Amino acid sequence: MPVIASFVYRNGRRGEPLTVNGTPPLLEGHDFAWIGLHEPVPSEIEGLAATYGLHQLAVEDALKAHQVPKVEVYGDQLFVIAKTAHLEGDKIRYGETAIFVGRQHIITVRHGSARAHTDLRSQLEASPQLLSQGPDYVLHAILDFIVDGYLPVVQEIEDKVLKMEKHMLASFLEREQIRRLFRLRRQLILFGRILGPMSDVTSKLVHLDLPCIDENARPFFRDVHDHVSRVESMVGGLREVITSVFEASNLLEQQRQGAITRQLAAWAAILAVPTAIAGIYGMNFENMPELSTRYGYYVVIAVIAALCGILYYRFKRTGWL
Repeated sequence: MPVIASFVYRNGRRGEPLTVNGTPPLLEGHDFAWIGLHEPVPSEIEGLAATYGLHQLAVEDALKAHQVPKVEVYGDQLFVIAKTAHLEGDKIRYGETAIFVGRQHIITVRHGSARAHTDLRSQLEASPQLLSQGPDYVLHAILDFIVDGYLPVVQEIEDKVLKMEKHMLASFLEREQIRRLFRLRRQLILFGRILGPMSDVTSKLVHLDLPCIDENARPFFRDVHDHVSRVESMVGGLREVITSVFEASNLLEQQRQGAITRQLAAWAAILAVPTAIAGIYGMNFENMPELSTRYGYYVVIAVIAALCGILYYRFKRTGWL
């Protein structure tokens, strides 16, 4: 059902439920209405627009669900779009939450988000003294809830990368693992394109003089901005780790190939000695004095063994074998 929750909050406590297309309630002081929608149909948004005076451009953006994070001001109301993220396998899936904020109302419209606001609403309702501060505090709580969802995504990707790094140090990365590294790196690059605008959103809520945002709420938004900056830093560091894992894997592979090449060269040099001597004695000349020597064969074999042993010892000491 599109309407997840719709209640009036008086003095920080839940009051009577609301209907989406009903008459707006009578509110005083810091009382406000909080309406939560999930994948709503246009008629429901239009009903809310007529009831709470939502701007038509903001309504269109809330319905499209393909917007970048942003903050827009429409008269005495605020419109915020935030991106949610969750990990499915090696792919980051994104959702979108549009938030309409007025002096005495806050309306959230979720698209594709894997995390509902039910637990968040229950958590806020357990702290009436904070909820009584008004819609701007609820806006902070929603943004903080969304940004907190970024951290498990980054940590899970980090765990996957560290496992591949450990495997790389023990053996060598296979082709599929290298492809997976690049897929994860691409996901982090795309994630960074979301984090940048989200950082701008939280920064504007901290520094700009915006309607519906009380001065006392700015420290809360500053905390959210710090969380976004932390995730941005983690994503940047993780991208560097992925690059270093790939480069280290290449270096180890080159080192392995170089060691194999040196071993082949060393064995070729060792085998060249008996090959050369055997080649000389295989010329079938008649006047070869060693041919008539009684112990010539054994002497030649001994010389070959001695030379091969000396070469093997020298190559072993230099690390070629």
